[in-house]
Amino acid sequence: MATVETTTPILSIDGVSVTFGRQEVLRNVSLDIPTGQTVAIIGESGCGKTVLLKTIVGLVTPTAGEVRFDNRVIGQLGDKELTLLRTRFGFVFQSAALFDSMSIADNVAFPLIEHQRIPRQEAYRLVAEQLAEVGLPTSVMAKKPAQLSGGMRKRVGLARALIMGPELLLYDEPTTGLDPIMSDVINELILRTRTQHKVTSVMVTHDMHSAMKVADRIVMLYPLARLEPEEPQILFDGPPHELEKTKDPRVSQFIHGEAGERIDELKALPSS
Repeated sequence: MATVETTTPILSIDGVSVTFGRQEVLRNVSLDIPTGQTVAIIGESGCGKTVLLKTIVGLVTPTAGEVRFDNRVIGQLGDKELTLLRTRFGFVFQSAALFDSMSIADNVAFPLIEHQRIPRQEAYRLVAEQLAEVGLPTSVMAKKPAQLSGGMRKRVGLARALIMGPELLLYDEPTTGLDPIMSDVINELILRTRTQHKVTSVMVTHDMHSAMKVADRIVMLYPLARLEPEEPQILFDGPPHELEKTKDPRVSQFIHGEAGERIDELKALPSS
């Protein structure tokens, strides 16, 4: 596990709440993430993990609180400033989010051509280097996303996220839908990426093996509907080895995949 080189927060989430209509998703969430740290955000479906990720990049505006990246408040930036700031981010989407009609080369080169106006042939040279870094041969460059396996598409997505040399990498369920071997390939690439590029990373995941393997720090969110009004939404925030020591049964149930009292909830449902 690589060590964090500095404790200076590059990303600060300060008292962030997000409400959609009458539905409160995040409530007073605060996190300081130092430069170089890898943070895994875990929690069951509906706890607000992906909403938090979208709030970090400015796709969702907080109802209260603020997100600061490199001491700049995301919510106070204009469209042009936010677009420029996002060139310092890399986003690895759950489904890879590749352009189906474009070749792999053009998918990965897209940020270089769109934001840096790099000539196409030079961009392709950089693409080949980046694909090699994630274990893909140049022969995939001419293919379309539909011609690749799920694991290969995930690696293409990682290559595209890295091509601009980001300072902050955001992963949304990077191992979802993959078999155990390919999931571990992605985990190893995440570890290698952190070592080679010295990036700060935030990963949303249900995969406890991934979280335990790649993260310096694990943060667990809990659905607000299951909390009392004054209870904090973050149930755990600490290094992976401390997870097993927690005395909160809700954390233990999640990390061990135990239904607990949820079975009683199912029994209470009316039969059809």
